[in-house]
Amino acid sequence: MSTRSSTASVLFVCLGNICRSPLVEAVARQRSAQAGLAVTFASCGTGNWHIGKGADPRMVRAAAAAGYDLSPHRARQVRGEDFNAFDWVLAMDCDNLETLVSVRDGRGAPAELFLPWSGLRTPMEFPDPYFGDMQGFQEAVALAERGVDGLISRLRAP
Repeated sequence: MSTRSSTASVLFVCLGNICRSPLVEAVARQRSAQAGLAVTFASCGTGNWHIGKGADPRMVRAAAAAGYDLSPHRARQVRGEDFNAFDWVLAMDCDNLETLVSVRDGRGAPAELFLPWSGLRTPMEFPDPYFGDMQGFQEAVALAERGVDGLISRLRAP
């Protein structure tokens, strides 16, 4: 039995849940509200290193500069029941997608890559800015906005 509500729901997943997925969640929340869509968004990571911690300070700064607030975010790890709780589970890259497929174990929503699902053809994977400089975090914000714009278009489609 599904625990899904009547409101559409999307779970974004990256490795540690401190950079990409919380950013995309925040962008999606803000832009879907502006578009008048009733959608539930959440994020998590495939790894357990950062559980309970806030978003990476560099991502917090880059997101804030673009008008997105990541301060309330606390990292969590994906759980098998997430596939029954969400309509879509969207991974930031192929490594996370592979992990999600094993965690899913046939339950509920399929796991897919976020960017292709949202209509972007390139890049296929959302680059992880964690080991880069501040420019990578700023580029991540722009990519999140493009991906979320595609996601909103897809959610609006009949």
